[in-house]
Amino acid sequence: MMRKLFSVTALALAILPTAPAWADEVDDAIASASRTEADRALDAGRMPAEVLRFSAVEPGDTIVDFMAGGGYYSALLADLTGKKGMVYAINPVRFHPANEWEGRLAAHSNIRPMAVDPRAMVLAPGSVDMIFAHLTFHDLYWESEQYAFPRLDVDAMLANWFAAVKPGGEVIIVDHVGPTGDPREVTDKLHRIAPQTVIAAMGSAGFELAGQSDVLRRSDDDLSKNVFDEAVRGKTDRFVMKFIKRDS
Repeated sequence: MMRKLFSVTALALAILPTAPAWADEVDDAIASASRTEADRALDAGRMPAEVLRFSAVEPGDTIVDFMAGGGYYSALLADLTGKKGMVYAINPVRFHPANEWEGRLAAHSNIRPMAVDPRAMVLAPGSVDMIFAHLTFHDLYWESEQYAFPRLDVDAMLANWFAAVKPGGEVIIVDHVGPTGDPREVTDKLHRIAPQTVIAAMGSAGFELAGQSDVLRRSDDDLSKNVFDEAVRGKTDRFVMKFIKRDS
């Protein structure tokens, strides 16, 4: 499937004279009666309408929601890709809240949850149109014996992503802005990552940066604080990036 490709900022999103036809579907997905009150409580901070319009999901897409958690974005992506599409919601088994998924699956027949060992979070070659990583890219550099999350081979993981994404397919990455430095040390201390670290890692894997949005940027975030610190939780400075696998 040929992907739509565009580069926008938050300002550009605000001044588009007419929205594409699929933009109305984003509003419908966010207004869906199947969404929970917990979902809606997160909307103000996550701004899903802007993120999803930037992502430009198409009907019939096969999407991986990478480390999907309780499925906040999985459900929205499932609505946008439609009955002919599929969303694979991959979680490390230790972080898969099975009780939260009961309602998601009842409302969305096109979601397939996958709870696996972190080292088994791999995808079949040429199998997906998009990988969506919301606040989880930094976790590629994380390790925790307490939470049964082993050290991952980041280069091997991203090479698998490149093999899995179809030509013209995309990777959407939203994450907490962190300071420069060793990404494993930054992640361990702060659960953040420097934007340039992401760009370099994705470039080394063969992806091309195709667009960025400033919609979630915040100048008042203290980058020295852990994202779970109540002073910044839910209010961190975040980047939104789109990477493309060019047709060969």
